[in-house]
Amino acid sequence: MTQSATIAAMIAAARSAGAGLIEDRARIASLTIQNKAGVADMFSEADLRAEETVKAALMAFAPSYGFLGEEGGLQKGEDTEHVWIVDPLDGTTNFLTGSPLFAVNIALARSGHVIAGVTYVPVLDELFWAEEGAGAWLNDAPIRISSRATLGEAVLGVGIPFATKPDHAQFHAEMERLTDRITGIRRLGAGAIDMAWVACGRHDAYWEQAVSAWDMAAGAVIVREAGGLVTGTLGEPLDLMGGTVLASTPAIQAELLVALQRI
Repeated sequence: MTQSATIAAMIAAARSAGAGLIEDRARIASLTIQNKAGVADMFSEADLRAEETVKAALMAFAPSYGFLGEEGGLQKGEDTEHVWIVDPLDGTTNFLTGSPLFAVNIALARSGHVIAGVTYVPVLDELFWAEEGAGAWLNDAPIRISSRATLGEAVLGVGIPFATKPDHAQFHAEMERLTDRITGIRRLGAGAIDMAWVACGRHDAYWEQAVSAWDMAAGAVIVREAGGLVTGTLGEPLDLMGGTVLASTPAIQAELLVALQRI
C-alpha cells in the first residue's frame, strides 16, 4: 500500500478534524446548535470547527485549489480545475444524539470528476479512502464490494427524506416496490458512511433522492475503486450537483433502477 502525497494530506486533515469532533462529542450539552432550514436540519459549532480544521490543512497543502464546504460554501481557487469538496461532519443529527455513526468526508475533484476521497468515522476509527487507479481501502486493508448476486440477498442503505426534504411520495413508492423483495433496508443517517459500507460489502447498494455534493463525492471514488457503480438514481452519469446518487454492486443495479423510477 502506497499513499500519494494528496491522499496522505487528506487523511491527516480528516484525522485532525475527527479528533476535534471526539472532543466536542464529550461536551455536546454545551454546544451551540442552530437550524439551517427547519428543526430537522441542525448544525453546531462542532461542524464549523471541523470545517475550519479541514480547510486549513488542505489549503496549506494545495493553496491554489478551490474549496467547497458544507458550512462555508464555495471558495474559488487560482487552479480552476481542482476543488476540495468537504462535509466536515456528515451525520450531524447522529452526532448530537449520541450515535457513533458520523464522519468527516473529504474529496478532491478535477473538472467535476472525483479523483480521491476519504471518509473517516472517528468513534469507530474506520478510515475509508481511495484514489483513482489505486484501489479502495479500509485503514490498511483493501476492500471490495459485496459478492451477493441477487436482489433477494441484498441489504440496502437509503437516505430517508426528513421534514424539510422533498420526494416523500417517491420514497413511499420505492419502499412499496422493494421491501418484499430484499433481505433488509437500513438508514444510517450519514450518506458518507452508507457509501463506504457499499464499498466494503456491508451494504449492497445505497441511494438518496436529495443529496449534496459533499455528502457523496468521497464515496463516489471509494465505491468505484472497490468495484461498484455510482450513478444518479435514473442511471445517468453521476453529477455531483445533480442531487441524487445510487451506489451499488453491478449485479443488482439494473433491478434497482427499475424500482427507483419516478412516480
